[in-house]
Amino acid sequence: MYHFKNKLQSSPARNLSPINQFVSPYEECGVFGACGTLDAAAHTALGLHALQHRGQEAAGIVSCETNSDRSLSNLHHHHAIGKVGDNFGDGVIIAKLRGFSAIGHNRYSTTGGSVNAANIQPLIAELSFGALALAHNGNLTNAAIIRKKLISEGSIFRTTMDTEVVIHLMARSGKNNIKDALIEALKKIEGGYSLIVLDKDYLIGARDPYGIRPLMLGRLGDAYFLASETCAFDIIGAQHVRDIAPGEIIIIDKKKVHEQKPKKEATESLFPFPKVNPRFCIFEFVYFSRPDSQIENKDVYAVRKRMGAELSRENPIEADIVIPVPDSGVASALGYAEEAKCQFELGIIRNHYVGRTFIEPTDQIRNLGVKLKHNANRSVIEGKRVVLVDDSIVRGTTSKKIVAMVRDAGAKEVHMRIASPATTNACFYGIDTPSTEKLLASHMTTEEICKFIGADSLAYLSVDSLYRAVGEAKRNNEIPQYCDACFTGDYAVELKDKNAGLVNKGYDC
Repeated sequence: MYHFKNKLQSSPARNLSPINQFVSPYEECGVFGACGTLDAAAHTALGLHALQHRGQEAAGIVSCETNSDRSLSNLHHHHAIGKVGDNFGDGVIIAKLRGFSAIGHNRYSTTGGSVNAANIQPLIAELSFGALALAHNGNLTNAAIIRKKLISEGSIFRTTMDTEVVIHLMARSGKNNIKDALIEALKKIEGGYSLIVLDKDYLIGARDPYGIRPLMLGRLGDAYFLASETCAFDIIGAQHVRDIAPGEIIIIDKKKVHEQKPKKEATESLFPFPKVNPRFCIFEFVYFSRPDSQIENKDVYAVRKRMGAELSRENPIEADIVIPVPDSGVASALGYAEEAKCQFELGIIRNHYVGRTFIEPTDQIRNLGVKLKHNANRSVIEGKRVVLVDDSIVRGTTSKKIVAMVRDAGAKEVHMRIASPATTNACFYGIDTPSTEKLLASHMTTEEICKFIGADSLAYLSVDSLYRAVGEAKRNNEIPQYCDACFTGDYAVELKDKNAGLVNKGYDC
């Protein structure tokens, strides 16, 4: 979900609180779709609730009634700023979202600034063949070029998102049905994306040819579901059927679902794109996906434990305890401790109730930002040689404060271990990272970063060890098995907007 902030359209600068300002990269959003259930809107709200780690700033649900009407009046929607439970916990709202099918979207989490309500998805539009709703996860790498051309030809945009480009391309496709119009539009866009489209007749899911962003198919009785992660199926008791394949467009026919046809007759899969070698985002395993999810037929929790074990084998150190930086470092720290045969402890306690900054962010309060979110457990740390395990270092400011916090709690030594390679490059496929020059590892050596954060030692997981943790022998440098551009600079899809000088990493919020 790329937001434009350049010559095409200006928007307010992103204003993150001192607590959350690039503590870690942010996933852009989560998507969910339901078809064939009387509780479609309620199931969608529950699915979005399970996907809130992918976005907490705003959420939207669009439902569709199955009748002869193809106009916008057939779609019912509710879009709101804030968390899912705050906006969809009211049964009155869910009751208004009538229909046996629905799609929903979680927007990424930021704090401060103002939210452009027009950017809350799913987007709704009425085209020549009828009304539709669209929810999108990811970034398009040629959207700015397409948008500029469309505007010059008279198109009018109401959002700052690349998602709207897809709808305009569908409208201009000349096709008289949603399936052909979507295929025509997707053939013109590039980047990493998964999207869900809903109209009177179909629920459609699509992944980019490289499969960079995730999308899953689930089933509960005669109902079908699409979601960014399997944890969204668990909350409603649905079964994970399979991952949508890279380059696949899956079409769920509402009529056949209602007729309770067998599963194979209710869904149709199309592969309209030239086949390429898949490059799923490896950072989903490192950080974004919930540890209880299954992605690419792999258990995320188990993969993260293996990352920690590989990290221990590669970078051993004499220590008394291993402690995670919660919550993202927990599974890797467990794996590290088991492999090192070292005691695992919860040496840092996280306050789970920190949200938007509730006091004026003066310099003094800004320095307390990390302590609002984390606190050292002195009884565990004092007098110990500590291994601190985290998933990544972005700008390094948070790592620096956490190392200082552990030292202040009486640690004799603090050794930082990162369960992924050094993040050296910005992402353009759906991860909200700072620009490359603001990534610490892009311009500092490991020794310089170690000194900057104040640790006694610092080590990262190697790229090959990360690949071993996800089940590969090593990285195939000729044909990489995953998208790992944030670590290697090897981008899966050409960055046409960036190369044309049209990319700006400031996001509208």
